[in-house]
Amino acid sequence: MPNKHPSAFEPKILIINIVVSLLGVIIGLELISRLGITTNTSIIGALIAILVARIPLTFLRDFSNLHKQNLMQTAISSATFTAGNALFLPIAVPWLLNRVDLIWPMFMGATLACCVSMTLVYRLFDSRVFPAKNPWPPGIATAETLIAAAKKGKRALLLGYGAVAGVVSQYFFKIPADIAGIAWIGNVWALTMFGVGLVVRGYSTQLIGVDINTYYLPHGMMIGAGLVALIQIILLISKKEKKKEREEGRKKEERLALTRSEKEFGSGLSKSLIVYTLIAMLLAVFGGLYSDMSLPMFILWILFAAFAAMISQLIVGLSAMHAGWFPAFAVALIFLVIGILIGFPAPALGLLVGFSAAAGPAFADMGYDLKTGWILRGRGKDKSFELEGRKQQYFAELTGLVVAVAIVALFARYYLLQDLVPPVARVYALTIERGASPKIAMYLLLWAIPGGVIQAVGGPNRQLGILFSTGLLIMNPLAGVTCLVAIGIRLLVKHVYKEEGEKTLYILAAGLIAGSALTSFVTSTLGLGGGRKIL
Repeated sequence: MPNKHPSAFEPKILIINIVVSLLGVIIGLELISRLGITTNTSIIGALIAILVARIPLTFLRDFSNLHKQNLMQTAISSATFTAGNALFLPIAVPWLLNRVDLIWPMFMGATLACCVSMTLVYRLFDSRVFPAKNPWPPGIATAETLIAAAKKGKRALLLGYGAVAGVVSQYFFKIPADIAGIAWIGNVWALTMFGVGLVVRGYSTQLIGVDINTYYLPHGMMIGAGLVALIQIILLISKKEKKKEREEGRKKEERLALTRSEKEFGSGLSKSLIVYTLIAMLLAVFGGLYSDMSLPMFILWILFAAFAAMISQLIVGLSAMHAGWFPAFAVALIFLVIGILIGFPAPALGLLVGFSAAAGPAFADMGYDLKTGWILRGRGKDKSFELEGRKQQYFAELTGLVVAVAIVALFARYYLLQDLVPPVARVYALTIERGASPKIAMYLLLWAIPGGVIQAVGGPNRQLGILFSTGLLIMNPLAGVTCLVAIGIRLLVKHVYKEEGEKTLYILAAGLIAGSALTSFVTSTLGLGGGRKIL
């Protein structure tokens, strides 16, 4: 283990990170506008980093170092999800609402929200609620890809087999191999609920003759699960000292392994909520919302927008940590529907959903990046080295953010003028135009109850309610079947081959995720394939 982690501000690293971030921005804009999603940004970043490290130039010789590749991968990942999910998607909403005057206020609010979100991920990663030891499956796949490329050997061979299987399954048979890989890595209980949710959503019409989405069942379930998850988080960080002492023996090793204390976790959340409130205030003022609402409604919008941004990223983070898939678009839609029911006017709703959508994705994609770095740095064995490396990754994330902000500011209008807008932005705009319905409110309240109960039963470690609701929000029944079959295979392998079999599955899983992600990226960019239908 090196004594000093490479700095994200070393001239060579900074220059390369800026250059590859430009590529990341292009990838992000192309995918979000033409397909509607940004595929696994961590994996794409790793593959580009590996290619750059193998270019036979003296200037790039140092990039055989895995930690430098990790910083490069992190910058690309940041630029990709920031450009697509966090910046371009939010500004497309006011464009579709014919409120061009709101684009720059929205851009400012989205930029600041993304910056705060990245900072919060940095502060909360490897805490009791978001421990580094939890799956964050794409992060594992990214780390395994980088390690295998560097060390070769049996691990590289297994990873290669998995990657080939991922490509073949995804491209020729349209089987989402990445979800099979995730099912071999993540929490069995959580992913079983995720798979069941996918199957229920996908086959509800055939099984019971009803499309559950028309009754807002997935949205209500997520609201209930999300509120209970929030209560669970609050209880975790506000436990009395006596309770901590009782658990000390059982949790001793786990507590020593964590790099963020419960005090830091609580402080990070409270400070972020304050900053989100200030950003929401700026967004409301520059967006001219005071002219459309009374003072009480204006204040309510500011508080609700801050709350929506905070809760969005926590829900996204919990889903991403366990399942590797996250319902960022759908969570933003939930807060939009609630905003409609409250009675906010259309301009305020457009800014609300954009603000919420901008805050969520970083908690997933950056979480994967930090998981990758955590593995490469020795899984937290050297605490000071881990913290220094994580800080440098944070700086690399900000590098990608700055590049994304500059490029999107310059070139977004060319996409908008060609009507190349994210499909989900059209969903948001159409929802705003439809307006409120008492029936929707009834459905949301009704389905929030079972969502909350499932989350409470599963507890904060398994996140059953969040994962079940995530599955319900995604229209991909084949992914659900794949997930459940993969879990069955995992249990069988574990029973027959014990720990050695699980280790083999672990590396094969990383290959499946990498191969599937690469295939999705190539086919999406070339227009040869389709993406997952969300919502």
